[in-house]
Amino acid sequence: MDSIVVTGGRALAGEIPIAGAKNTCLKLMCAAILSEEPLTLTNVPRLSDVSTLSQLLESLGCEAALLQEGRAMVLSAAEISNRVAHYDIVRKLRASFNVLGPLLGRCGEAVVSLPGGCAIGARKVDMHLSSLQAMGAEIELKEGYVHATAPRGLKGVEIEFPFVSVGATENAMCAAVLARGTTVLKNAAREPDTRALADCLVAMGARIEGAGTSQMVIEGVDALHGTTHRVIPDRIELGTYMIAPAIAGGEVELLGGRRELVAALADRMEAAGIEIEDTERGLKVSRANGRVTAVDVATAPFPGFPTDLQAQMMALMCTANGTSVLEETIFENRFMHAPELIRMGASIDVHGGTATVTGVDRLKGAPVMATDLRASVSLILAGLAAEGETLVSRVYHLDRGYEHVEQKLGAVGARIERVSE
Repeated sequence: MDSIVVTGGRALAGEIPIAGAKNTCLKLMCAAILSEEPLTLTNVPRLSDVSTLSQLLESLGCEAALLQEGRAMVLSAAEISNRVAHYDIVRKLRASFNVLGPLLGRCGEAVVSLPGGCAIGARKVDMHLSSLQAMGAEIELKEGYVHATAPRGLKGVEIEFPFVSVGATENAMCAAVLARGTTVLKNAAREPDTRALADCLVAMGARIEGAGTSQMVIEGVDALHGTTHRVIPDRIELGTYMIAPAIAGGEVELLGGRRELVAALADRMEAAGIEIEDTERGLKVSRANGRVTAVDVATAPFPGFPTDLQAQMMALMCTANGTSVLEETIFENRFMHAPELIRMGASIDVHGGTATVTGVDRLKGAPVMATDLRASVSLILAGLAAEGETLVSRVYHLDRGYEHVEQKLGAVGARIERVSE
């Protein structure tokens, strides 16, 4: 099993290219089910999650081919030969559950494994199912699987989500594009990933208005066609590498970065004393000598502060001047990185969904263990600022969402390497 070794104390300088968005790419891949014609995706990130979802789509009868050294992908769902998404694959990747809406919309039936629990919370699928039922689906839960059928087809309805859910919004949207009539989604997710999915569906012939707002209107069409679509930059990778020079010191330009993707993070970082500059090629982030100022953070659905950047921000606050309060409002159990940061000398007090972080002068390198994807990279960031060597184990989490992190950070001066135990 691989580990990452980080030796801290070196300021960063240079540029880091930002990969295509993992979460966007996975949802676009699921959307390929909706058309008999090929969907070509460009700017595809080379990640294990992408490979896992490819396996699931191929098990349903789709053909998947990588081009341009894995930077492009052609998905052809001319014939759906199987409508069962098995547990063995769905359990590895929660995004796999988003084949439910496309399968039901195009084929009128789907059998999809429940994704089960998650290291960062239960993340229930009730709203996914209730929205599909409102559209006319008949749903039965048997032996850990969702059995969904639409014997009379899906119909357009008005759906108001009780709270914002990215996955439920996207599953309902994909089902609605081929439904009869008009569907209105209220309190819909506004995330860039959701808007990018809507943009791709429109390019395939769907009729969607209001993507990126809290109310979407979807007029069903008879069929979708193929298209070529570019995956947007990964805002979570962007935010992560923005925090790297903030915690280690130095100046780094993030190629392809856009402020509107990470506006909430940029606001908090600038309040902490970090300089962020728009450039022709992306964003430039710099921190001069001295500690950053402690700032408070509360996670929220987009355009609020992303839950997927909370762990990285906590790492930054561990060395800030003063005390910060980080409130996690999206997922329970998402402070599991805190005990590992404490092993490195951080001062963190967790009570329920709130973590109080009192900055220290210097973190100390230590052996630590990654508990989930974003926690793993937060420990690497902490290692950049720590005195001595930090060994981060269980980095298979990291490979799900970050493409060659040791190479990207190494290219800007970090002392970081991957080792096999």
